[in-house]
Amino acid sequence: MTAMRSLGLDVAAIRRDFPIFAERGSSFYYLDSAASAQRPSVVLEAMDAYYRAHHANVHRGVYALAEDATERYEAARRRVGEFVAAPDPSREVVFVKNATEGLNLVAQGLGRVLLGPGRAVVLTEMEHHANLVPWMILQEQLGFELRYLPFDEEGILVLDEAERILDGARIVSVTAMSNVLGTINPIRRIADLAHDAGAVLVVDAAQYAPHHPIDVTAWGADLVAMTGHKMLGPTGIGALWGRLELFERMTPFLGGGDMILDVTLEGFVPNEVPYKFEAGTPPIAEAIGWEVAIDYLANRVGFEALEAHERALTAYALEALREGLGSKLRIFGPPDAERRGGVISFELEGVHPHDVAQVLDRHGVCVRAGHHCAKPLMREIGQAATARASLYLYNDTDDIDALVRALQDAWSLFNA
Repeated sequence: MTAMRSLGLDVAAIRRDFPIFAERGSSFYYLDSAASAQRPSVVLEAMDAYYRAHHANVHRGVYALAEDATERYEAARRRVGEFVAAPDPSREVVFVKNATEGLNLVAQGLGRVLLGPGRAVVLTEMEHHANLVPWMILQEQLGFELRYLPFDEEGILVLDEAERILDGARIVSVTAMSNVLGTINPIRRIADLAHDAGAVLVVDAAQYAPHHPIDVTAWGADLVAMTGHKMLGPTGIGALWGRLELFERMTPFLGGGDMILDVTLEGFVPNEVPYKFEAGTPPIAEAIGWEVAIDYLANRVGFEALEAHERALTAYALEALREGLGSKLRIFGPPDAERRGGVISFELEGVHPHDVAQVLDRHGVCVRAGHHCAKPLMREIGQAATARASLYLYNDTDDIDALVRALQDAWSLFNA
């Protein structure tokens, strides 16, 4: 196996920022950040401090405490907007509970404006269910066509026929990074193709955002959904960035308090963007926690250092798995670290993915097993399920070596 080496980040120091590693001990190898990342102490402390000393409902009270809570909540919105380089970070970010809700908001709010018989939505065959099912629900109601961009045997999108597939499309919605294959998709190229076809580009950045800074203008995107819990933030908070003119055209997805300017017994007038889409009391503490998580990634770690670390660790993992398991292990997705993120799905010869995960758990190695909410993709690669290891800033070569040892044990156990 490849000798252990430094990958740039001081992982030991980073782990000290995360209470769970002290709680679980040295034989705890967390390789499931693609499902949900762990949280550093600064995030937990910020949320606790808010609840202890700053909590009140936002956008309602005129007393000092309520105004303080509102400013903290709106500061979090601005920080998320700055993270994606939004032209107007205070207005172009809508808080939702996760990327899934953000994509549903796009389908219901924009899809009902742009779609109908004779029109089309284009997705890819590697999408998470969150970027499939909302469009399928809407298709049943409105009667438009669904089309798909395929991927090749290495998990790379095939765009040779994209102009034909996009002909007549009004919305193109794609993942920036596959949660199964690890593929990083060429968003700028897809944006240009979509706009040439007269379509709006929606990006599911749930897997991409934890690892890379985003510039929505450089991407050429029109709407971008992401989630906090995969990037060191709390659960229950996500965001949808969108161009202001699109938000103005979209219809509200949820109705209730704070999303209206006026209500009569005959109808209502919606609030201005972004409040037009934020019905009811929002996740205030979660927004504050997410803001701190973004600052931790940007300032405590640095995205350039994080990207370099993950690229090196992914290359190490691919090499170590191939060296340690050989033909016993099949890895799905791009074969090199330059075209993928640190999401590695695999099949271990003769062992069901759920059995793999259970054996690995005995070694303290946490991976996910299943269809990863991407059943159409699974059918394309001929699998009912895979096991998946996913890497992040608190992982190092020790985690990979433990994974390889545990997989060798799993294979021996079932193939004795």
